[in-house]
Amino acid sequence: MNIEEFREYCLSKKYVTESFPFNEHTLVFKVANKMFALSGLEHKPPTVNLKCNPEKAIQLREEYSEIIEGFHMSKKHWNTITIEGSLPTSFIKELIDDSYNLVVKGMTKKLQKELGFI
Repeated sequence: MNIEEFREYCLSKKYVTESFPFNEHTLVFKVANKMFALSGLEHKPPTVNLKCNPEKAIQLREEYSEIIEGFHMSKKHWNTITIEGSLPTSFIKELIDDSYNLVVKGMTKKLQKELGFI
């Protein structure tokens, strides 16, 4: 998966916006104003940070060399993934989905209902 495919997949999800709130190199994706993915566009090979369940985050880091602790993020809740490597695109999409769903589940029930998630 390249960075443009990553961007397109993130933007295909409901209520997702993209912005550069930190600097001109860090692309951030939010669902209803809550961050679920970001990428430092200057990194070669391209990497992305995705939110993850803490137990699963550790498991993924142990299993895949392309997945490490979140760079400049909470090491407990975020992983950094090298997207132009040996990880299949379908697997990266699952990780994006997991991150997105974790953020949605963390929203209030009222907001989830207003946005049509429940």
